[in-house]
Amino acid sequence: MRISVIIPAFNEERLLPETLRHVNTALDEFTKRQWQTEVIVCNNNSTDRTAELALQAGAKVIFEPINQIGRARNRGASAASGDWLIFVDADCKPSAELFAEVASQMEQGNCLAGGSTVKLDGNFPLGRWLIGLWNLVSRTGRWMAGSFIFCEASAFRTIGGFSEDLFVAEELALAKRFKQLAREQNKRIVILRTHPLVTSGRKFHLYSFREHLSLFVWTLLRPGKVLNSREGSHMWYDGRR
Repeated sequence: MRISVIIPAFNEERLLPETLRHVNTALDEFTKRQWQTEVIVCNNNSTDRTAELALQAGAKVIFEPINQIGRARNRGASAASGDWLIFVDADCKPSAELFAEVASQMEQGNCLAGGSTVKLDGNFPLGRWLIGLWNLVSRTGRWMAGSFIFCEASAFRTIGGFSEDLFVAEELALAKRFKQLAREQNKRIVILRTHPLVTSGRKFHLYSFREHLSLFVWTLLRPGKVLNSREGSHMWYDGRR
């Protein structure tokens, strides 16, 4: 078995090294099973030391010039040699226990893809409430958070990977296609919850409540403007770190 961990990264010099340290430690759960592993960082047109720091940590670095997270994940997947793909965002801290759960799902043979519940790193009351709501929706509907997705590589390629028409919510479109394929193949989509993925709460530090509310209202009123454009989904692409 070979496992490919793919990390899309746009100007992530501050948080990427810590993410890579956690990933490299967690990968022991696969190597103890004598599985091969690789870590791929897709440098998504960064202007800082993202690529340099990734290379120093032993990752394979590839470049995607168009600044779009779905496209960066697809570019990373195109360079992956794994039987399974694990997508991890560059501001997350996956644990060895979470990777062990993932390995167990892979070994069972009837899992097509999955994700994890999420826990914010930091004290952000609004963020905790929103993440709690998301975790409930995720577990109930088997919707995968983009910050952590694992899947059979063949299944990922069968459904065509992440949509490159969407600048946000691309993981929801991916999950919808995975669920359809899972039904066709009589396999499962799982959301792990025992060891949640720890992710940065920086958006709640960098953006005000008013900015979050404005984005929410615009998404309701003009979903196409937000979902299908870099400008509309500026909170992910304006480079604020």
